[in-house]
Amino acid sequence: MGKIPVIDLSYQWQSVKTESLSVLEEVLNQGQYILGNHVAALEQEVAEYTGNRYGVGVGNGTDALTLALHGLGVGAGDEVITTPFTFFATAEAIAAVGAIPVFADIDPKTFVITAETVKEKISSKTKAILPVHIFGLMADMKSLQELARADGLKLVEDACQAIGAKQDSRGIGVYSDAAAVSFFPTKNLGSYGDGGMVLMEDEELAARIKRLRVHGSTQKYRHAELGWNSRLDEIQAALLRIKLRKLDEWTKQRQTLAARYQEALNQVPIQLPSSPRDTEHVYHLYTILAQDRDGLKQHLSNQQIGSSVYYPLPLHLQPALAGLGYQKGALPAAEDVSEHCLSLPLYPGMEEQQQDEVIKAVKAYFAGA
Repeated sequence: MGKIPVIDLSYQWQSVKTESLSVLEEVLNQGQYILGNHVAALEQEVAEYTGNRYGVGVGNGTDALTLALHGLGVGAGDEVITTPFTFFATAEAIAAVGAIPVFADIDPKTFVITAETVKEKISSKTKAILPVHIFGLMADMKSLQELARADGLKLVEDACQAIGAKQDSRGIGVYSDAAAVSFFPTKNLGSYGDGGMVLMEDEELAARIKRLRVHGSTQKYRHAELGWNSRLDEIQAALLRIKLRKLDEWTKQRQTLAARYQEALNQVPIQLPSSPRDTEHVYHLYTILAQDRDGLKQHLSNQQIGSSVYYPLPLHLQPALAGLGYQKGALPAAEDVSEHCLSLPLYPGMEEQQQDEVIKAVKAYFAGA
């Protein structure tokens, strides 16, 4: 058997190729490339899919976070409590609006922040809470919503890895003031370039983010406020609409593969992904913890099996954020997970035979073979 990558997008492309090429030609022939009918239709369809009233397409997931925070009035000197175990863009968006990232430690089993760890970090300067639904698992949004409401704080979800995820059958954005989605190519609903969206219930917020994405303008050459140039391309929106119709099918494949891993590896001395009973995990990544993470990774590589480390250095220890004053040992759970996490191959179209090879190799490593 050939090399098994940690992710392979070829199956998804072949599933939508004919229809995608047809709609691509349609858009090119029409000549409307910016904020056209496909963008408006995708905004409505993604909002309906996730159970929200409004969706606003933007340039990428980072911009979705930035515009959501700015649109909610988060700015200079405000503190935003978030997780240290995520991609750098989460903290970058907070800093981009002039606010200060404050890191709460994660639950070592689910890898997300909790109401308990967040509560310890609330101060008189706290303006918002920003949980990240890491690897496709929603944080406990019910508890975080209760905490945010009790303290008068804004609640913004980084759902860039979690479209389709649910808690108590309710999707991303429903429990919060706004949720940010990424359409980066490797995401569960990925474009063929960059793209993002902000989801929300509030009409005024939706109108403001629509204004912010086009230089703060609602009328040509008149600008109500300083904004951004952050628009979802019409071509990407058209192609994403096709893929959205396949998303449930592809999510089910991810969940089936994850269940096979859970059953096959439950006797191996590694920590498997945890999904609380009231959540629906969409497995953007299937991430384990292993004491000898690097040894296992090398062993898999020797067998031509891909694996990846997301994320090797938590945000509070990143050089760019050294000015915040965190030291090693400040957030022990996040640091431990960063040292031991490893994502195994999982993607729509992965064959059982391929997965069996991964399982065999993992078991062989721990058996000393």
